[in-house]
Amino acid sequence: MSTPNGTGDDGTDLERSTVVYDLDPECGVEDVEEGKKYHATVNGVVEYGVFVDISEHVSGLVHSSNLIGSYDVGEDLIVELDAIREDGDISFVEVQVAEYETEPVGPGTRATTTDLETVAGEDVHLDGQVVQIKQTGGPTIFQVRTPNRVVPCAAFEEAGVRAYPEIELDDFVRVTGTVERRNGACQVEADELTVLTGDERLRVESEITDSDVIDAADVDPFVDWPAFEKLRGDLQAVATRLRETVLSGRPIRIRHHADGDGLCASVPLQYALEQFIEQTWEDPDAPQHLLKRLPSKAPFYELEDVTRDLNFALENKTRHGQKLPLFLMLDNGSTEEDTPAYRNLAHYEVPILVVDHHHPDPDAVSEFTDHHVNPYLYDEDYRITTGMMCVELARMIAPEITDELRHVPAVAGIADRSEGEAMDDYLDLAADVGYDTADLRDIGEALDYATYWLRYNDGREFVNDLLNVNCDDRDRHERVVDLLSERAARDVDQQLDAAMEHVTEEQLDNGARLYRIDVEQHARRFTYPAPGKTTGKIHDRKVAETGDPVITIGFGPDFAVLRSDGVRLDIPEMVAELKSEVPGGGVSGGGHLVVGSIKFVSGMREQVIEALVEKMSDAEIDEELGSSAVMPEEV
Repeated sequence: MSTPNGTGDDGTDLERSTVVYDLDPECGVEDVEEGKKYHATVNGVVEYGVFVDISEHVSGLVHSSNLIGSYDVGEDLIVELDAIREDGDISFVEVQVAEYETEPVGPGTRATTTDLETVAGEDVHLDGQVVQIKQTGGPTIFQVRTPNRVVPCAAFEEAGVRAYPEIELDDFVRVTGTVERRNGACQVEADELTVLTGDERLRVESEITDSDVIDAADVDPFVDWPAFEKLRGDLQAVATRLRETVLSGRPIRIRHHADGDGLCASVPLQYALEQFIEQTWEDPDAPQHLLKRLPSKAPFYELEDVTRDLNFALENKTRHGQKLPLFLMLDNGSTEEDTPAYRNLAHYEVPILVVDHHHPDPDAVSEFTDHHVNPYLYDEDYRITTGMMCVELARMIAPEITDELRHVPAVAGIADRSEGEAMDDYLDLAADVGYDTADLRDIGEALDYATYWLRYNDGREFVNDLLNVNCDDRDRHERVVDLLSERAARDVDQQLDAAMEHVTEEQLDNGARLYRIDVEQHARRFTYPAPGKTTGKIHDRKVAETGDPVITIGFGPDFAVLRSDGVRLDIPEMVAELKSEVPGGGVSGGGHLVVGSIKFVSGMREQVIEALVEKMSDAEIDEELGSSAVMPEEV
């Protein structure tokens, strides 16, 4: 290796960082520049020198006075372009370099995704990785990922016929063609696609891998909360994984619990991911195809939901050339009840990420999840709500939406009854942007009311308006929240006016008051509030009336929903014990420690509930312990 700059006695170029360009066969004279070095092949030998090709369309003479060695036809050498004369003749000088890097050059301008607008109408080449292939009624659309953006490349055959069938997903390719504008965005109309191999493939792969566009943004949390800091690193890892998933062309399906906290988690995250997709995909329709938010009525991933999700995913793979999606579970997904659905996804190697604050069963779900963020895994608890975590996660993906999210953690905390030490800080943060506690409570009630009637529909635009995220009219937001929160309060009052007369009371051995109601028989069905919400509202009234430790059970033929204040329950543990202690009971369920739901076979209702009450009688009284979240809406 030589260290000084200059030329050796044998003509060797001694520069330390020499670049030698390797032209694509289709390159023309417009792609070369005087003074640059190129790989060349001898195509003819004459008395006064050798003729060389540096592409199929660019040839010239190396005069004998500029030759260092002797060559036969077909041999390779490195040349420097000396001059392009007015008559079109090109002259070269042979050079020998001690150390160099080869850089490929395609025909036309080497386009970067930051300059597509400036080269519209020009011939370009683009190197990248194929992340999606979609056959339309006309061209085949190859979505090609470059280090910082995904560009659609349209290749034409006969109408509806797959162009370049040899090219597959995840291949590294060079696209040559013309940049054109379509539907307000740029695409490359391809003349040729070639698969890159060897050093060229490694170069492009390295450029994509080394790009910092996938890295989570380094943002300071809204509040200084030591408990949250324990989770922050893993949330950054989830943010990076989601950004990488977007750029890889894999769709993301957000499955979330359809309650206030679930919406405070999923709506900001949906907004952040849409922003990131718009920033990194040239295709204006990409957010619609890559991202969907799917509410779940149950607080776990039901087989009904996963069957529907898989069917849609497989159809999209067949019809639209999509990869199978990544599933992001929010405010659910942490328990043994989720594992049958997870096993179904595992058959198709579908990745799963979980952000949740329900009491987890990590041994049950860890084999199925790539990331699992839950405060219980860090010796914290439900007081860090999923909405609080996901607002920070959304800011790590798209920090520019920060100002629109300042009130959302407080809505999540109130909706899920968080008593975390940071709640006062979150309330202050919301007050700074014009929301007092009553406003936040009304938003939570309006969200619950809306999701009850929306059922399995995500209600995208309407829910955005209710939460005032990605909403362009705050006055409309306030009017709609007022209307729905008033209707929710009216319907709750009507429900409780009928139900409270049928609530029974008893004193447990530990001193707690136990209230029971058959919500199937003594509450209106198929209307708001649902059994879980009805039980929660009854419980709240009894806590306010008595000021004592209170447990409330709302039950139906094959389910019970549970709420507790001032009694240290562990509902997931109680459910696990009942499974073995009540043979034939078909017991399942879970939730938070002091709020949850249980299912059982209807013929064993009495045995299950009495065994449950016996366990509650043995629970420790802790009057400083409040109930956590609102009840699940469906059981």
